[in-house]
Amino acid sequence: MPWRSQARVHMRREQGALVVTAYGDFDTDEGDLLPAAWSEAEQQALPVTVLDLSGVTFGDSSFLDALLRARLMHLAAGRRLVLVGPLQQAVITLLTVTQVLEHFDIADTLDQALGGEPLPDDGVGVSPGDGAPPP
Repeated sequence: MPWRSQARVHMRREQGALVVTAYGDFDTDEGDLLPAAWSEAEQQALPVTVLDLSGVTFGDSSFLDALLRARLMHLAAGRRLVLVGPLQQAVITLLTVTQVLEHFDIADTLDQALGGEPLPDDGVGVSPGDGAPPP
């Protein structure tokens, strides 16, 4: 039986933003899933792209590369990229060990990311005790 990835990416428009929801393990085999979402974000040119990572259970260096490319693309276009959690421990570890966590806007909830609630003061939507470095 051929191997089939369980990772998925779903996109939709909500409250003037592109909401990208990712599920599963992301490694080089899923290397085209997130870049396809970034192409869609670029085409729609909405002011905010929300990336819901609460369902991502693993990400390797190719996943990190996709996140960093999205961040740069959004910065260059003057648009916001907001990651939504709660982030799984593997994702927190990846972003923390590589020292990029603080470079992303991270919200605890979709409503918060869409502007219905303020982002956490530190801009990082992870709570103490879940692997994040202390403020």
